[in-house]
Amino acid sequence: MAEIINLKQVRKARERAAKEAQATENRVVFGRPKATKTREEARKSLEAARHEGHRLKNPDSEA
Repeated sequence: MAEIINLKQVRKARERAAKEAQATENRVVFGRPKATKTREEARKSLEAARHEGHRLKNPDSEA
């Protein structure tokens, strides 16, 4: 005979696992010290400025 399972328990266990996975991702993203966040933000803005500096044409003049 087949094993009897409670679908409600399976559904709840799956939802708990999904919430735990989301919590793990959030800990990585939001669980950083302020100094690390500001350093990362400064690095991203510097990279964006360098990237924009290598454009051949100004996007405003193309219109």
